[in-house]
Amino acid sequence: MKNKRVKKVGIILRPSTPELKDDFFMLEKIFNKYNIEVVIDSISGGMIGIMGMEFELMCQNSDILVTLGGDGTLISTVRRSFKYNIPILGVYAGNLGFLADINLDELDGFVNSLISGNYRVDERSILEAKLVKNQKEVTMYAFNDIVLTRPSVSNMIHIETLVDSKAFNTYYGDGVIVSTPTGSTAYNLSAGGPVLFPLTDVFALTPICPHSLTQRPVVLPGEFAIEMKSPKDKALVIIDGQDMLELEAQESINIKLASQKVKLIHREAFNYFDVLKEKLRWGE
Repeated sequence: MKNKRVKKVGIILRPSTPELKDDFFMLEKIFNKYNIEVVIDSISGGMIGIMGMEFELMCQNSDILVTLGGDGTLISTVRRSFKYNIPILGVYAGNLGFLADINLDELDGFVNSLISGNYRVDERSILEAKLVKNQKEVTMYAFNDIVLTRPSVSNMIHIETLVDSKAFNTYYGDGVIVSTPTGSTAYNLSAGGPVLFPLTDVFALTPICPHSLTQRPVVLPGEFAIEMKSPKDKALVIIDGQDMLELEAQESINIKLASQKVKLIHREAFNYFDVLKEKLRWGE
């Protein structure tokens, strides 16, 4: 399928980094050179002292979004823009990321490919979580992971897990990570979970410091849905390390892969395994 002609891009900068001002103007100059209009979201614009557009309006009026920062900026943007189903390009300011793989020095050449339609759009899974708080259903999305953990360092936590409404496991320890393939190289990897190829429709359950050595990471097919709850104690639910809420004892959270995918823009030559080797220093 032919890639869409890009005429207008929305820019999001890494928060609390006003020193990105010069980088933004360089980025804007590159896009303008190819007759692509640039708008910046109002929070990013306020940070560097220029007029911006409200984020929701920017999403509705842009062909793609471009993040300038790192993987955290891109992940936050994915979650905020998810309902608009808009492709996202990550430009990194600093070190190469797992997700943001183009730097400003490479951007001119890439935009030339972008206007020719010579780019890739990878579709990645995202977690959809639903729970009831104050008699209202709350829906949240996580691009990397959802972590259920103990609210107090001094206590371990029991987490009962059901798969497609059938009892599956009770985890006893510091908590459980529910990870997407994209998030498998984040907290999941640190906790001993598996590396998952990012374009697969699966998710992983990885116990955090389990009390029993028989508790091991499990990879589940994407069509499964899980329900998790702490029968005796409160639990903290952490979404992509960015948002947090408290789950009361016996309250459930239902997690599955969302039917819609996240669209990430990459160079045609982008190779996930090259990034993996560089970031994890494999083969050294």
